[in-house]
Amino acid sequence: MAGAPENDGLRIGFIGLGNIGSGMCANLLADGHPVTAFDVDPVRLAAQVDAGAYPGHDTRDVAEQAEITFLSLPTPDIMAAVSEEWLTGAAPGSLLVDLTTNSPATVRDVGRRLEAGGCHLVEAPLTGGAIGSRNRQLVFIVGGDPDQVARVAPLFDSLGRATFHLGGLGTGNVGKLVNSLMAFTTMWVSLEGLALAASNDIDLRQLVQMVRTSGGASSYLDRRVDEIGTRGRPADFAIELAAKDAGLMLEVGRQSAVPLPVASAVHQMLVYAKAQGLGNHDISDLVEVMERAAGIPLVLGPAEE
Repeated sequence: MAGAPENDGLRIGFIGLGNIGSGMCANLLADGHPVTAFDVDPVRLAAQVDAGAYPGHDTRDVAEQAEITFLSLPTPDIMAAVSEEWLTGAAPGSLLVDLTTNSPATVRDVGRRLEAGGCHLVEAPLTGGAIGSRNRQLVFIVGGDPDQVARVAPLFDSLGRATFHLGGLGTGNVGKLVNSLMAFTTMWVSLEGLALAASNDIDLRQLVQMVRTSGGASSYLDRRVDEIGTRGRPADFAIELAAKDAGLMLEVGRQSAVPLPVASAVHQMLVYAKAQGLGNHDISDLVEVMERAAGIPLVLGPAEE
């Protein structure tokens, strides 16, 4: 296709240029890779073209230009539909790398369809958010054939700080959902604890310092609790996406015959937050749900120097 990138390096495609995808695409371009990019939002696409990407006309066009294509999409249904379109333009042996937090069943089904069409799939849901994407601090949680994982591993190494290959297709997303279950749960239960303390006139800064040195310590209290003082920040990870991920946890639990009562409760709180109009807010704004439920503000005093 006229005007496509020169084949002087690994030819990469990137589909989905939102909070995560835009940072990753920019870093691939900074590393000197020829990248053909596409997004349904022309503004997002234009930003990557300004940084040096070749503008793909659609998903099929990206597939025709790339040896390895990344997908960064919001839902399993969208990922499945885009992968079908991608396959119509992909050369035999092409590799699709799905970054979506996905249903393991969908991942396995798409993988079978791509293999039947002579192509390959690696799943690589990630943690680190938009900031990690921009700063190359992502953690990739990978499932797929070892030979295909090896093809993309150098790119993971460049774009992130760690990669964990857990097994075949589906295992990457099970691992991601387990991580999210633990992260969402510790965040919500921490907010419950803060509300309980505040309602009993305990200084929350002092309480946090106590818990950090005791058995209730968690990554939320260690690294993110100060976010409760900042409301309405641009969404790094939206509550509606967290609710989607929590729903996937319950789906996998049903399929695996594993009871997940805590995951169910967390899912309901995220759905409740969406119903209160917070779906497009960053997950840190869950504090507002707890404040409304408890009828008390949650305020941390300044940290000690």
